[in-house]
Amino acid sequence: MVTLINTTEAPAKPRARHPEKAHRADSPRLEKPHWIRVKAPVSRGYHETNEIVRQNKLVTVCEEAGCPNIGECWEKKHATFMIMGEICTRACAFCNVATGVPTALDTDEPRRIADAVRQMGLQHVVITSVDRDDLDDGGAQHFVEVIEAIRAASPDTTVEILTPDFLRKDGAIEHVARAKPDVFNHNLETVPSNYLKVRPGARYFHSIRLLQMVKEVDPTIFTKSGIMVGLGEERNEVLQVMDDLRAAGVDFLTIGQYLQPTRKHHPVARFVTPDEFKAFETIAYAKGFLMVSSSPLTRSSHHAGDDFAKLKAARLSAHGY
Repeated sequence: MVTLINTTEAPAKPRARHPEKAHRADSPRLEKPHWIRVKAPVSRGYHETNEIVRQNKLVTVCEEAGCPNIGECWEKKHATFMIMGEICTRACAFCNVATGVPTALDTDEPRRIADAVRQMGLQHVVITSVDRDDLDDGGAQHFVEVIEAIRAASPDTTVEILTPDFLRKDGAIEHVARAKPDVFNHNLETVPSNYLKVRPGARYFHSIRLLQMVKEVDPTIFTKSGIMVGLGEERNEVLQVMDDLRAAGVDFLTIGQYLQPTRKHHPVARFVTPDEFKAFETIAYAKGFLMVSSSPLTRSSHHAGDDFAKLKAARLSAHGY
């Protein structure tokens, strides 16, 4: 047997996950406090969920964003599916999702998502996506097709979506809202003063307006938004975000600790204590949110099914429907 060695061509380099961050100076990393610790994912349920995801060739934000709760959620066969590929057209300083030029939409993806929802027996499913600024509608129609496929395959499953902002995509927000997801989530991510350095491709008041428009299309859809803390924001700025969200009629607020994915990402300014998170929760309820999740490990989709049940009960108690 003869082994041929190619000495004329350099080996192909793997595509950089965050090419826009490659030349940034490394940021310092703070040591995590004890309340941030999570268990490694080793359970049988975790591996079963992993197998279903692989068999259906699906992408989850649990993996792509490096969620610390993946072990807990996948053990219970809860997963947040990320549609429209795994490459985002934006480069937010906090985010671990790969950036670059995305691939074409997979027209079979809605069916595969619906099959996975049925296989997993999900009562509540969360669907999110990368930003697709390259598409004329930002991917709005693809969201609609995924919602419709899930409803056809698993009629009793409630559907929560976590969407990008569809910036400069006329009619996209209304189109998705008319598909009547049970929960329409769009995260503000941080306070307005941080947008230029943390979320430079987005506009704070556009995101507020998006959430308001969902209620204008259908007031019965629950709206939800979340922010991370520990990015250098001031306490009063967090309280102002709460007021802005309530002015837009948002029902559900999540607040969690920002965790730095790599040294090339935005640094953690500080670790907010559990007592501070509890104080934010108390204030948010006083401002009129129906549901609040505020803790160091809170993430948009963490305990989403249980929280949806609580959200319905809270609205029934407060408003009678």
